[in-house]
Amino acid sequence: MATLSAELASLALERAPSSATLWYLNLRVFGLFQRSHEALAGYTDLAGVQLFGIALPIFALACLGLMMRSKLPLAVSTQFAAGYAGFLLMSWQSPAQASRQASLGWIAVPSGEGFYLLAGILAATLLSCLISHLLYLQAPSKAETDCVAIAGPSRD
Repeated sequence: MATLSAELASLALERAPSSATLWYLNLRVFGLFQRSHEALAGYTDLAGVQLFGIALPIFALACLGLMMRSKLPLAVSTQFAAGYAGFLLMSWQSPAQASRQASLGWIAVPSGEGFYLLAGILAATLLSCLISHLLYLQAPSKAETDCVAIAGPSRD
């Protein structure tokens, strides 16, 4: 939803470039997606690649898992979503000159609205990943107890 919102704000800004609200949304709230777009621009110049090439396929995989009532596509989609959230976080890092020494400094993160958006994305993604993996791992143990109940106790 955040990627879709960022793309829609960008399209709206193209149509109304004098809107102060759209500039605020584009620069302050969705600046995270502008940085990730710049990071991807070195590899592809397709318009909307974050939405159509990353976010929508992850969403489609999750929807497929829900429709098929299969936990594997849900678990895989949450892994991809966590990877995309990590990419968003890493794309916020300003390009710096290569350093030969190790650094224990903090990771640069956006401030203000951008921070809240990034924190919300990371929290929702990690919570979703945790829940889907717990449900996925719970299924085999439940299946084992069901098999023991059907077969009855062993007579060894």
